[in-house]
Amino acid sequence: MESRTSAARTGRPRSVAADAAILAATREALVELGWSKLTLGDVATRAGVAKTTVYRRWAGKNELVVDAVAALFDELELPDRGSLAADIEGVVLQFAAILDRPEAKSGLMAVVAEATRDEALRERIRASIVDRQKRLVVEGRARAAQRGELPPETDPEAASRTADLIFDVVAGAVVHRTLVSAEPVDEDWARRFAAMLFGGLAATGT
Repeated sequence: MESRTSAARTGRPRSVAADAAILAATREALVELGWSKLTLGDVATRAGVAKTTVYRRWAGKNELVVDAVAALFDELELPDRGSLAADIEGVVLQFAAILDRPEAKSGLMAVVAEATRDEALRERIRASIVDRQKRLVVEGRARAAQRGELPPETDPEAASRTADLIFDVVAGAVVHRTLVSAEPVDEDWARRFAAMLFGGLAATGT
């Protein structure tokens, strides 16, 4: 009796397969329809799930689009190219390639615009995209210290502030160039950007 009551109270576990299908369907709809015409009902149909399945998981279209785009950025990996500058160059090229995908481009631009008047949505973008991808900065900085390219970090608070700054510099530059200036992030640009960033980090011992 107690086990049945406990199960009812906690509810049925979310289906990982259903979540993945819904997020994939959202990205498909972003490509075909764009953000303005995307509806949760259409996404449910594309994913082959009931509308209630989508509504139970996401409060609205903006939250769903944030999670669908966030899943793309989770594909980012920090390559080991032998030096921090080369590692930065590699992840910048990956980042730009994702931003060049129509589902990422239209989805990210739309939710960022909506977030200018929605603090909860801004927080979701920070938690789902920004904070999750700071792992790359932490990993790259630690690897550079192991190689002797940068000094080891001893102050956790200072390390966290530095990771925030590095992420802002990289993301800001790449997003601005690809989505605002509409200029290519090619190997030459990525190499020059990475050299500049590494030079600054080495000069400050950050």
